[in-house]
This record gives sequence, structure tokens and C-alpha cells, in this order.
Amino acid sequence: MRVFFYTSFALVAFAFNSILCRMALRPGEADAAGFTVVRLVSGAVTLAVLAYVFGKTRTVVQTGHWASGFFLFAYAICFSFAYLGLSAGMGALILFGSVQLAMIAAALAKGERPGVMEWLGLAVAAGGLVYLVLPGLASPPLLSSALMAAAGVSWGFYTIRGRGSSNPLAETAGNFARAVPMVILIAIPYLYQIHMTNRGLALAALSGAVASGIGYTVWYSALRHLTSTRAAVLQLLVPVITATGGILFLAETATTRLYVAGAMILGGIGMTILGRGKG
Repeated sequence: MRVFFYTSFALVAFAFNSILCRMALRPGEADAAGFTVVRLVSGAVTLAVLAYVFGKTRTVVQTGHWASGFFLFAYAICFSFAYLGLSAGMGALILFGSVQLAMIAAALAKGERPGVMEWLGLAVAAGGLVYLVLPGLASPPLLSSALMAAAGVSWGFYTIRGRGSSNPLAETAGNFARAVPMVILIAIPYLYQIHMTNRGLALAALSGAVASGIGYTVWYSALRHLTSTRAAVLQLLVPVITATGGILFLAETATTRLYVAGAMILGGIGMTILGRGKG
């Protein structure tokens, strides 16, 4: 029951990162750079307090890793700027499609030899991503799509580095602490553009403290009890949850292109994961 709760909370948190970001950026409640700064800072502060109170970790300086902090920063900044031009559901589909493709590519680089079903699934999923961003009336902006794909690759590597974590709370707190100076540095050129209403500030803080900081910690706790295949399949639910949330909270609509591409991407990745499980 605990694993079910952890997994469910984490997946909903992943989805709400997209919804909260769109809530803040779409009506101009916040800018992308400012949203990311508040998101990572609030996540770092929240996790540092939790690590001190519950993890008995007096400092996060000695926890986490700079490489993981970089991947977290790269994911967060690309994520925010990508959502300037994407709907919540479409962004989540590109994000988690790229996450899984990156993790599959990493497995290939380590010498894993996929079978026929895995190669076929990979081809279908990649074809779905290509179809999604092909020029057309319903296609998303290419730059936004590329940024979200970069966010997905970064999150994929961050996830790979986090597997097997012995202290998810302390390590996630350390990673957030290391990402903060990076995002502040990258935000300097945007200082004259930074604006944030009280609502935008609240949305960014909620995204950082709960959906990101606590959500990521809970996810790494759940990963210790999930097989790689099951964890990968479960993440495919996030675009579905996000698209549903986008319709309910943001009055977004799903296009035929999104349905078709979604079926190809999620189906193809599912084939790859199942094929790997049989190997």
C-alpha cells in the first residue's frame, strides 16, 4: 500500500508540474526564467528543512552530486521555456517520450542488445515524435518542442543517476541546492524581463516545494520497490494525467495529431519495455 501511495503521488506530482507551469505562464502570471528560479529555490529550501527535521541531515552541502544538479537545472529551465509554446498535454507527451527514449539510448550505450520487438517499438515511438512536430496547422512550435525534448533527455539522465539512491531525501535536497546557483546565473540576462504576480509566485512555489521537491523524493523512494520495466511503464501514465488535467483546469483541447502521436509514442515505448522484459 505504501508503494502504491508513493507511486501515485509521484505520478500526479509530475503531471501537475506541467499544469502549474502552464497556469503561471499562459496568462502572464510569471515569466519562464522567474518561474524556474522560484521553483528550484522553493524546492531546495523545502527539502533542506525536511532533510534537517526528518533525515537528521544538518547540511545538504555534502549530499547530492553536481552532475545530478546540472541535469535537474537543465531539465527545469528547458521545461519552463518550452511551455511558452506548448499545451500541458502535448508538452508532457514530448517530455516523457524523450525521457524513455533517452533511457533506452543509455541502455544501448551500456551494451544492451535489444530484440526485434524492442527495435520495432523504438522505431514506432520515434516516428510518433517526428509526426508530432512535423510542420502543419496542428504541429507545436519547433523550438518549444526541441526545448521540451532537451528537458526530457536531462530528466532521463537525472533519473538514471538517482536509481539505487540510499537516501532519496538528502540526495534530492543536495541536487536542488546545487541547481540553484546554476539557474540564478542563467536568469541574469533575463532580469529586465522577470515579472511575477502573487498568484504566479504561489504557483511556482507550489511546483517547486510539492510537485518537484517532495514529488521527486517520493518517486526515488518508490523506485527502490519497482522493477525498471514497471517504473518505465508507470511513467507513461503521466502524459494521460497531464492531458486530462489540462482539459479540466486549463480548458485545453486535444487535437487528432496529439491522439495519433500519443498512441504511437506510448505504444512504441510500451512495446520496447515489454520486449526488454521478455529478454
